[in-house]
Parts: sequence; structure tokens; C-alpha cells
Amino acid sequence: MVENFAVIDLGSNSCRMTVTEINDDGSFKRSQMSKQFVRLSEDMGQSGALQQAPMDRTIEALKGFYEEYSQLPNLTLKAVATAAVRNASNQKVFLDRVRSEVHGLNIEVISGTEEAHYDYLGVINTLPVTNCVIMDTGGASCELVLVQNGREQNLVSLPFGSVNLSETFLKHGLDQLAAVDLFRLSTAVQRLFNGLWWLQRGQNLPLVALGGSNRTLAKIRRKQKNVADFEDIHGFRMSVSEVDNVYAEIIEHNLAERKAIPGLSKDRADIIAAGITPIVTIMRFLDAGRVIFSENGVREGILYEHLDQLRAKGKIGNKKDNISNTKKSAGSRKKADKK
Repeated sequence: MVENFAVIDLGSNSCRMTVTEINDDGSFKRSQMSKQFVRLSEDMGQSGALQQAPMDRTIEALKGFYEEYSQLPNLTLKAVATAAVRNASNQKVFLDRVRSEVHGLNIEVISGTEEAHYDYLGVINTLPVTNCVIMDTGGASCELVLVQNGREQNLVSLPFGSVNLSETFLKHGLDQLAAVDLFRLSTAVQRLFNGLWWLQRGQNLPLVALGGSNRTLAKIRRKQKNVADFEDIHGFRMSVSEVDNVYAEIIEHNLAERKAIPGLSKDRADIIAAGITPIVTIMRFLDAGRVIFSENGVREGILYEHLDQLRAKGKIGNKKDNISNTKKSAGSRKKADKK
């Protein structure tokens, strides 16, 4: 009997859900993807508390997901939350609201190192890499993993992402970006990288990038190259000069002009400059000549962990697919695009 395995990933900027059909022989295919921009970490500020409007937006998004997954037969559901909820001073209040208002939905708050580990599983199972540095830049955290000989050697979650970097450093506003703000931003990020002794061992290795801001970088470049399916960025590569050129285009424009850049979502235009500053900075830090983009991260890592658990219990066979080779159905693509 086919199992429908749904994973909800509640991040600081977006809330995403994927559903994968798992067959008895161990084969599987992604059947559905949904996304909502909720910006849960908005205006957390010094209090560290989730604010009313972002919580309301997020709960409405989760209710929409419920309407989708509740119709599925033989459902297994795993919902996780990352940096925004992890760091929230009113975490319990929010999680209680979710349980009360979204039909008893229980969200597991995962640690930064667990998030980085799931990123590693999502990447290592779907991209042909054995030595690399993985970088996942989210809305309020950035996960880094050093991979050597196919194994995770060191991993960390740093407390910055596109939303809180924008709020902290872009003091002169999000419309016309100020050089002094970008300088202070990149300097602060560089200092955090300098504090990671093991990151030096990633010198000259390829960088594997995921997270909404980093993926946007790839989508903009693919649009420039007139690639038909510009959103299909898994395995796409960019040189350091290509990254720098896209970054320069973004920071030289005001907000209205950024919203018009092909490949850049209007919902992300205000935070994209801060969101891709870390990848520009780390490529220089590592002297990395190229970056490889991954569509697969936390949700796919959770899937591969689940598959391994099912195999260990003898509930499915040993046939292994690569999720990066499965095609999104037209309905799933349209549904995700509408979100």
C-alpha cells in the first residue's frame, strides 16, 4: 500500500510542504509541493517574540496545508520548525495556538545542528558530491556543513539569515541600499566565518547552496540565460564571477527595480540583498571557484531518514530512487506557484 509521507518545514521566511508517495518496494516519487511566504520572524527584534501578524499569517498557511494533506490516504506527517520558532521567547504560546487552531497539528522544533544534518542528507543523496561545503541561508539562520569523503565532518547553525540581517544592518532602508550598510553587513558575516576554525578546511572546495535566497540567485542567472524551466535549479552551477555580477545587479537597484528583475520573486525583493551577502562573502572566504545549487534540503533530508527507518524495519524494499529525478506533476507545480 502506498504511504503518503508529508513534511512541513516552517522556516523564518516561508512555510513549505512536500508530499512523497512511498511504494512497498522502496521506490518513491514526489507528488505535491506547496509554499507560502509567511515571514514568521518579522519584527522579532530585541524581545525575541513572534509577533501577532506573522503568527496569524503562518497559522492561515498551515490551515491551507491541512486542507491538502487531510485528504490523503495512509498519511504519515512530520512537521518541523526552525530558527524563528527555535529562538522565540513565546515559542510555547505559538505552538499551543497551532495545536488548537490547526486540528491538533504538532510541530517539532529542531535544533540548528539537526537542521544542518537534514540539509546534508538532502544534498548527499541527490547530488554527486563527496567533498564540499554546504550552505543553507534561511530567513533567520545559516547552516554550514563541511563534507569530506561523503561524510559530514563539522556542522553549525549561525544566527543570521535574510530577514534578521535586513532588519539589523540595512538601517538606511530597504529601498535604495546604502554602501555603508552593506559594508557593515558583509564585515559582520565575515567575522562569524573567521570564528569557525574548521571552515578553513573547506578552502577551494565547491560550495553547495540551498535556501530561498541562494536559490533565487540561481533563478536570476537562469533567467538571464533564457533557460525555459528557470526554477529547476538542482545541480545548476555558477562561477564566482557570475555570482558577483548578479549580486552587483541586485544592490545597485532600488526596491521597485529589484521587484522587476526576472527570476526574483516580488515577495523576496526587500530582503534579497542581505540574503545573498553571506554566499558572496563565503565564496571569497573559501576561495571557491564555483557554487552548485540544491533544491533539496531539510524536507528531503527528513524523507531520506524516514526511508532508512522503514527499510530497517522491513516495511519497504531496498529499491532506491533519487528524488532529484522525480518530476513534479503539472498540478503540483501549479499549486505551488499559486501559493
